[in-house]
Amino acid sequence: MSEHTHAYGSDVANTLAPIARELRHEIPDTVKAFADLHKVAMAAGALDEATKELLALAIAVTRQCDGCIASHARGAARKGATRAQVAEAMGVAILMNGGTATVYGPRALAAYDD
Repeated sequence: MSEHTHAYGSDVANTLAPIARELRHEIPDTVKAFADLHKVAMAAGALDEATKELLALAIAVTRQCDGCIASHARGAARKGATRAQVAEAMGVAILMNGGTATVYGPRALAAYDD
């Protein structure tokens, strides 16, 4: 984490956690299957885990998914991606998604800082 004081990622994660638990309770098999897919898709292969988190983060920005942004920003930080790499990935998201990414890209950077 950098010296930035944003709490965007934690705020989103804390808001979603209780309602996500409720959904997991209602459809545990579906949620488990998704978690298994996530684990396989994000495992190191031809791409390392940090690169996969950066890809997921850029896609999350273009899809405007706050929960995904919080999750993959945290994942990128944990897997060793740098703040500069996150910022550059946001540049690609802006290229591919235009104006909307200029709103969600800063959210991703704030979530990374968190």
